[in-house]
Amino acid sequence: MTSTPSQLPSATEPTHGCVRCGARIALSESMCERCNPLGLRAPGASQAHGTVFVAIGVAVVMLAVFARLAITNVGPFTSKVTGIQADPAGLRVTISITNTGSSAGRTTCRIDDPSLRGIGPETAYVQSPMVDGGATVSFDAVVVSLGQTTRPLTADCGS
Repeated sequence: MTSTPSQLPSATEPTHGCVRCGARIALSESMCERCNPLGLRAPGASQAHGTVFVAIGVAVVMLAVFARLAITNVGPFTSKVTGIQADPAGLRVTISITNTGSSAGRTTCRIDDPSLRGIGPETAYVQSPMVDGGATVSFDAVVVSLGQTTRPLTADCGS
């Protein structure tokens, strides 16, 4: 087997291993004569990157479709505060939440004082338990950021 002059490294030229078999070849080549007898060029960087880009795009679309199917018919949720009690750690807030959709799901509820404008550091966020479609569930959440003084609060559990 003979090698072409372009694949024979000179004594001073840096070498690297063939991508397939590891034989020492010139840096300007990617495969040795034995692995690439026709002297075909290696795939271009844009070809390799394009393939990866398409694969990532397909994966993102598949994840979006899966996420959409996972949350179909969940909610909207309606909620109201049904009780407030002082607790050693803050305020114990009882929230009644209704899932008006047909599939079970959970949501994040924002608890805040309606007399305070905007969303400040005293606003608390809690995760609701799983609520079956068309069901109503009450749960307690201890909120530290609103202090221990009992006062009217609202709970917004999304729509």
